[in-house]
Amino acid sequence: MSETTTPALQYRFDGPDDAPVLILGPSLGTTWHMWDRQIPELTKQWRVFRFDLPGHGGAPAYPGGSVSELAARLLATLDAVGVQRFGYAGCALGGAIGAELALRHPDRLASLALIAASPRFGTADEFRQRGVIVRTNGLDPIARTSPDRWFTGGFAAAQPAITEWAVQMVRTTDPGCYIAACEALASFDVRAELGRIGVPTLVLVGSDDQVTGPAEARTLVAGIPDARLAVVPSASHLVPVEQPAAVTDLLVRHFSTAWQPAYDSTTGQIAIPAAPAKPALAVAVPQQSGPVAEIAPAAVQPEAMGRPDPYDAGLKVRREVLGDAHVDRALATADEFSGDFQEFITRYAWGEIWDRPGLDRRSRSCVTLTALVAGGHLDELAFHTRAALRNGLTPDEIKEVLLQAAVYCGVPAANSAFKVAQQIIREETTPEE
Repeated sequence: MSETTTPALQYRFDGPDDAPVLILGPSLGTTWHMWDRQIPELTKQWRVFRFDLPGHGGAPAYPGGSVSELAARLLATLDAVGVQRFGYAGCALGGAIGAELALRHPDRLASLALIAASPRFGTADEFRQRGVIVRTNGLDPIARTSPDRWFTGGFAAAQPAITEWAVQMVRTTDPGCYIAACEALASFDVRAELGRIGVPTLVLVGSDDQVTGPAEARTLVAGIPDARLAVVPSASHLVPVEQPAAVTDLLVRHFSTAWQPAYDSTTGQIAIPAAPAKPALAVAVPQQSGPVAEIAPAAVQPEAMGRPDPYDAGLKVRREVLGDAHVDRALATADEFSGDFQEFITRYAWGEIWDRPGLDRRSRSCVTLTALVAGGHLDELAFHTRAALRNGLTPDEIKEVLLQAAVYCGVPAANSAFKVAQQIIREETTPEE
């Protein structure tokens, strides 16, 4: 395949060829079969298009490292089959793709449903830590704990066949594609843009969802101008599987009554549809002019010597490499005495050097680990070992770096480094029970 060709997504159609198209987007670690129990009812009115994420469900393993890239692949696939305008319902990562489409390609979208979704999924550290676990241990630890995240305890106990099916979905996913999807969720954040979503939107959530629960759903509803909330009782994160009848009914009601017509280029106008009926279980939420959780804009530094100031880029790279928790601690402890130094390393070490294109981050981690061993900087070696894991180095590769350093930096220095790195690797790669 040419590197310039956008890889197509694996997909299937169900329903009448002449019906309007409704797309169903899957959650991380699932396949299009998570929607099987919605299909009989939805295909009475829509031509349903389902797709698999890269490396999921036997799909080609071309990793997609951002939500925008996954949305672009979906649009390229739709273009290839002649679908221009559609409704969209997505669960979790599938919901993030839907929000991306609504923000970047509003002309393609007629109506939207965000299920078990959030404008920001936890913290970047959580998903990058999950990537470290998969890279080190494979997908089995994630698969074994998936039922706890996806279903209520009662459902998992009463439906062992469905629970085992869910575990096998994760186990058969390509690990590299799963890690890339974690990275996509880690970098996804549209809290400051919710007010620009202009299509009718249903926000649907399980009452017992501990991953992206009612609080995240209410943030979406408060920020999206034309949004309604539906809370499904006795359901957790994978609510379309756990409560299929309730979800199907809500989707039918929403897409039957809230389908925005296309922009008419001949008149320059758009028809205004009748106000949609509230779906069952909907909860009225006061509308606000902007999102609940705004991101404070970064301080703007003056440009020097005709170049853009590298501080903002440096802070972004520093967070991506070291993690939000580490950077937040460093910045929180900065005072009048140390604040200038924190600004200095953010601007020059991270904005000027780590952000250069000449080496990838894996290579920069190798160089950094070696230099820290040579200098005997064990405190920094600890958090840069964590950074190396986040940047894609495996424990075996870190071991090889330290062995190489032993030859050129000395055995005593490498001995101390191995003790530090061994402890960090144990902490970072041991799956949570």
